[in-house]
Amino acid sequence: MPPTVVTRESISAAAAYKPAIGDLSMTDLPVAAKVAQKVMQDLRMGREHQQGRINWITTIVMGLFHVGAIAALFFFSWKNFAAFAIMYFFAINVGIGVAYHRLLTHRGFRTPKWVEYFVTACGTMALEGGPIFWVATHRVHHQNSDQEGDPHTPVDGTFWAHAGWILSGRAMHSETALLGRYAPDLTRDPVHVWLSKYHWLPLTITGLLQIAIGTLVTGHFTGGLTMMLWGTFLRVTLGLHATWLVNSATHLFGKRRFDTRDDSRNNWWVALLTGGEGWHNNHHAHPVSARHGLTWYEFDINYYCIWALSKLGLAEKIQVAKFDPKNPKPAGV
Repeated sequence: MPPTVVTRESISAAAAYKPAIGDLSMTDLPVAAKVAQKVMQDLRMGREHQQGRINWITTIVMGLFHVGAIAALFFFSWKNFAAFAIMYFFAINVGIGVAYHRLLTHRGFRTPKWVEYFVTACGTMALEGGPIFWVATHRVHHQNSDQEGDPHTPVDGTFWAHAGWILSGRAMHSETALLGRYAPDLTRDPVHVWLSKYHWLPLTITGLLQIAIGTLVTGHFTGGLTMMLWGTFLRVTLGLHATWLVNSATHLFGKRRFDTRDDSRNNWWVALLTGGEGWHNNHHAHPVSARHGLTWYEFDINYYCIWALSKLGLAEKIQVAKFDPKNPKPAGV
């Protein structure tokens, strides 16, 4: 797991810090304490820090995508379904599962930079924000899983964990410096900074390409629009809910192989929807492991993609968890 810039201990120390003589200004605080206090003030994640606020821009955009997804259901065709399936694979499996999660967040394997940038661009097509936002939020989740400060724990409510957390509070997608405290490795990379700033661009370009291809294949503009409804609006909406189910359902329903400090569970149907992300208890027990399905029957399409990259010479240093089935323990125990 990549190092976290600010630890719980530093935050606690900052909270407990009191000047010895009189009331001192922030300029009198030690540098470490100032940084920790600013994190406490600015990077507040968890329901109690949102104060019931709604991010209307995010809410409206999400609402429009849901409307488009419903509209898509009235225009089924195998061509449209093919666009949906191909885009879903590249956005959710390659982009979110392989790139954002297992490569960028946990560094469970290594790839050449051009491969890293390509799969990251795929992740931006999921409408889940840029890589810096996604990685920083997920690292905070692991640090505070099902505890105070977890951005999306069912302890704060099932709907909150599923979608409420993304609809509430301040949008932080563009706050690179702030999020960089949890993703310093990405903020040092100009390409990841660019992809974070313009994370909407690949989704827009592929949507326009779907209109062009659909128009060309069907011979009329309506065919292009309906292909875009399936390949973008329906695909994004179902992909969002599939990813959100990892935050909600896999902390509520399923089995626990490992005795972790959180409520993570292995859920087969979430794994089916996400390509292996549903083996969540396995993941929380061994977060650096690039393989989440740890037995032969725990299908893990996202890991098979990483395996295929390794056979092509495009992935190396792949981390795979090892455990005793008779006495399974989390990593480090």
